Amino acid sequence: MSLAPTDPNTLETIEKHKSFGGTQGVFRHFSRLADGPMEFSVYLPPNRQPGARLPVVYYLSGLTCTQDNVTTKGGFQRHAAEHGLIVVCPDTSPRGKGYPGEDDSYDFGSGAGFYVDATQPPWHESYRMYSYVTEELPRVIAANFPADTDRSGIFGHSMGGHGALVAALRNPRQYRSVSAFAPIVAPTQVPWGQKAFHGYLGEDQETWKKYDATELIKAGHRFDAPILIDQGTADDFLREQLRPELFVQACEERGQPVNLRMQDGYDHSYYFIATFMGDHMAHHARLLKA
Repeated sequence: MSLAPTDPNTLETIEKHKSFGGTQGVFRHFSRLADGPMEFSVYLPPNRQPGARLPVVYYLSGLTCTQDNVTTKGGFQRHAAEHGLIVVCPDTSPRGKGYPGEDDSYDFGSGAGFYVDATQPPWHESYRMYSYVTEELPRVIAANFPADTDRSGIFGHSMGGHGALVAALRNPRQYRSVSAFAPIVAPTQVPWGQKAFHGYLGEDQETWKKYDATELIKAGHRFDAPILIDQGTADDFLREQLRPELFVQACEERGQPVNLRMQDGYDHSYYFIATFMGDHMAHHARLLKA
């Protein structure tokens, strides 16, 4: 199937597999925002009420990842089937744009879109992952799958945890639930975020703050439901790049409910994510079905 640039809702099916009574698929479409093809995975649980629309949860992956990492390593399918949740996993950036430096480092360019809408050339032409995740992709999902868009949640890991927190805080009516594994909670204050924001957003650091969950809380943004965060104590990036204490402090000062669970001995890997995936899926199911 050829992907027509005029119809971003047209999907090409890359693969499908039966899993826990449901279907795990990977799809491709032409994204107007990314100005090219984008891939994502969708898990459809067994629908016990044929014709019913189901709650949907978006998972945002971290640096270097595609949708494949969590789809094959995260172990969410069993829990999604149990709770009746659709799970959507997008890629982390456009691919193959040919921009200078696009593939030079793991933390900028390909696989490192940081869920911002770039304003600096040449990145502004296609690196618009914030709008892709919060606007374009949900429209594609609603047009092609039995998703109840009024019952949407979002979560993610590391860079994706940053993206999930920012998306939820800036769009509290669009999402009913949010959680994160080892998120970058204060990207304006850590090397990963500073490098990405300089490259994508330019030198004006005031413009960075709308993509910083800690700064959004300080500015008065609020999410109605409690925010769940799991963080491993043996995470190599904890002290320099993640800094969860900054977000918790801001939440406490502003009265935002947050549950930070420091998990003893766990690192930054998918072993950690898979261990606590069931808790996060239950968290989203409880809020989306309330």
